[in-house]
Amino acid sequence: MRPVLFALLFSVAATPALAQKPSFTTPAVYAYMKDISSGKVLYSKEADTRIPPASMGKMMSVYVAFDMLERGDATLEQKILVRPETWKKWHSQGSTMFLSVNEQVSVENLLHGIVTLSGNDACVVLAEGLGGTEENYVALMNRAAKKIGVTNSQFANTNGWPDPNEYVTARDLALIAEATIRDFPDLYKKFYGTEKFTWGKTLGKGEAITQPNRNPLLGRISGADGLKTGHTEEAGYGFTGSAVQGGRRLVMVVAGLSSFNERIGASVDFMSWGFNAWQGIPVLKAGQVVGKAAVAGGVVPDVTMVSPRDTMVTVPRGLGSERKTRVVAVPGLKAPIAKGQKVGEMLVSVQGNPDTRLPLVAGAAVEEAGPVLAAWLWLKSLVGM
Repeated sequence: MRPVLFALLFSVAATPALAQKPSFTTPAVYAYMKDISSGKVLYSKEADTRIPPASMGKMMSVYVAFDMLERGDATLEQKILVRPETWKKWHSQGSTMFLSVNEQVSVENLLHGIVTLSGNDACVVLAEGLGGTEENYVALMNRAAKKIGVTNSQFANTNGWPDPNEYVTARDLALIAEATIRDFPDLYKKFYGTEKFTWGKTLGKGEAITQPNRNPLLGRISGADGLKTGHTEEAGYGFTGSAVQGGRRLVMVVAGLSSFNERIGASVDFMSWGFNAWQGIPVLKAGQVVGKAAVAGGVVPDVTMVSPRDTMVTVPRGLGSERKTRVVAVPGLKAPIAKGQKVGEMLVSVQGNPDTRLPLVAGAAVEEAGPVLAAWLWLKSLVGM
């Protein structure tokens, strides 16, 4: 059978002087930004260098808890005991939820204590309650990290406390954030956007303790709704954040900053640049047919390529029309082909920027041909029928 390749081309000649990637300068030593609506990486600075996570590592603790809740291995109402040993070790170590000895605390409140208050004590109590021990829970964290594609990070505890055996990268932190938003949208919305939380009482007067969410984007960037700050002397000040505007969701990471205020400014400037310097351009609707790909050994000679979802590309603002689009099939496709199986890609190019690759899947299944039909199709291909 002769190889067949169907491609769609939509193009307007890009102007080389204009079609350049928007520039950005940040005081962060490490920085990374991705538009997860299109999959395009907008910025990368030392994004694969291993760094201490500080409290940004708590995102992985939360991811595991969300997963257990979704699978029914835990409930939000489930109560967990604050053991005296755990309280003694963590009640005054860094950020705290102000838990009390022998207190019974629900999983829901502990998650607020981690996400909103960044409580080191809350992380360990949650881990002991859901994993048996913190060590067991850390093993779950590392296993889950590998499952979602984290390749250059390792967790040694649940709260990001300094440990020579614990490290992350800016790229991996963004991946954890993206996976959290994608895999647990309802839980993400419930916990990560909370602006303040009240737990514990002051000594003496016994007044309730209310602490604000340290997320530097909340109230400063429209659509901001997560995720986690972090700070230790070794790591400096860092932040992994996300916001959504006009159908675009960005995930950003900054780390290695020198102060609390510098983190605020760097985070706001970075996210503002991501939305203002770039624009999202809708490309395909879910189920839209864009071409056909040759299939060997099937009951039909080709398969329809369709978009699996609504897709967009992210391009420098003002250059939405100056793009080239082509569709290519996966070479050497052989039957059987399952409906929804990846069979090609749409490549969208803007001069001066890396291609954006959008997946295309089979619009229908293609069964494998029996020996008689296969022979007949082979004969037809020889004579050009």
